[in-house]
Amino acid sequence: MRLSPFTSVAAFRSELCDWLDDHDLSPAGDRCDLDAQVAQLARVRRALWAAGWMRYGWPREVGGVGGSGLLRAVLGEEVASRDLTEAGIWSMAEVLVPTLIDYAPPALAAEMAARLLGGVEQWCQGFSEPGSGSDLASLSTRAVRDEDGAGDGWVVSGQKVWTSLAQYAARCVLLARTGGPGHAGISAFFVDMDSPGITVRPLRTMHGVDEFAEVFFDDVRVPASRLLGQPGDGWRLAMDLLPYERSTCFWHRTAHLYSRLDRLLADGCESDADALGAAWLDLHTVRCRSAATQARLAAGGRLGPETSVDKILLAGAEQRLFDTARDLLPGAVELAEGPWRTEYLYSRAATIYGGTAEIQRNIVARRLLDLGRE
Repeated sequence: MRLSPFTSVAAFRSELCDWLDDHDLSPAGDRCDLDAQVAQLARVRRALWAAGWMRYGWPREVGGVGGSGLLRAVLGEEVASRDLTEAGIWSMAEVLVPTLIDYAPPALAAEMAARLLGGVEQWCQGFSEPGSGSDLASLSTRAVRDEDGAGDGWVVSGQKVWTSLAQYAARCVLLARTGGPGHAGISAFFVDMDSPGITVRPLRTMHGVDEFAEVFFDDVRVPASRLLGQPGDGWRLAMDLLPYERSTCFWHRTAHLYSRLDRLLADGCESDADALGAAWLDLHTVRCRSAATQARLAAGGRLGPETSVDKILLAGAEQRLFDTARDLLPGAVELAEGPWRTEYLYSRAATIYGGTAEIQRNIVARRLLDLGRE
């Protein structure tokens, strides 16, 4: 197990690449099958955790070995560019583990974080509801004090939707209303998904994968020790969590998209230089923007509304890339069942998931440019 410090990010990348070259972690099953993707994710995480690579960039208190968060970005970039796992589900740890570290009791974070990072468990994020997607502050799932039990826990009732990988998840970072309307009435919990009263129903997307699920909570009892932060901290937790979706996760996603551009070139589409150049320029733009976000995060800076710019750029780059593939590979999207069709259909949601493009532009206008307040 390699756990000694590195003198530079470049040295980390070099030794990591040598290790990956010597240890074949390539997927063996159907890349479009979700069961196979989740099994492959666990396999890769377990191997990287056992070898020590997965521990870099995480604090020692949760089983890591410290070091810059840039090391995690490099690890995810290499995993994504080598197509070892699906980039989106790999990056969920980059959203949920920092949240657990910041808000959970230290003993709970120490116990649980290694389970996700080490490939023992999968987790999910219970935020969106049928009537509260982009308008997260209007969520109606409710948690009340458990008066019938020991009196120090909570009882949760409500419904979540668009919950990625809920059918595989052992835990859920859940937002629920514990007070009145608005931001101050929202709290966060770390819920065991095998708790009595939880029902998960997978939802099939138009790209043919049951990636999302709706989750029902019927009088689910949650111990008081699973409250994240204090009552009413849920909105603050959400505002801290969402920028992580648009930081290291986007760095990984961009690496994945570059690998698809390389595949497009390998499929013999070099002739249309203008279209390929436009797709490359969009990817290069989001990569430059994401690099600045990574540097800020590694320097200990807090992420905020500026990550909405990253989201807008990434969504545009992803859709242009797969539009280009559709135009340069006649029939590959419309007539053939295969990776190009699946990823093209998935790219249609790039301006929706993680906050719609319209919401992101409103955030940029109001919170960065101070527009639209009249």
